[in-house]
Amino acid sequence: MQYLVSVIDDRTDSGTADEMAAVDVFNDRLQAQGHWVFAGGLAAPSSATVIDNRGGGEPVFTDGPFVETKEYLAGFWVMEAADLDVALKLAAEGSRACNRRVEVRPFL
Repeated sequence: MQYLVSVIDDRTDSGTADEMAAVDVFNDRLQAQGHWVFAGGLAAPSSATVIDNRGGGEPVFTDGPFVETKEYLAGFWVMEAADLDVALKLAAEGSRACNRRVEVRPFL
């Protein structure tokens, strides 16, 4: 199964050099153990554009994040894991590496 591990932050560009090095080590281990699918950091929420094309007319483009909130999605991993227990263990290690809270959700 694949799992989305979302990194939660409340500041932009807040990763320290030590945190970034720890994330690199964690990423290398995910790859070596076959858990790696994809990962990435995201730009600040202010760079977001929300698009609403539900009405059948012209799409509406709105600058800024979908919701105004103190915390936001700062990055993510897509991991391959045999089950939720393995995914949670890996996510706990990722949380330690990046020094942020994370959320784990399985793909449907």
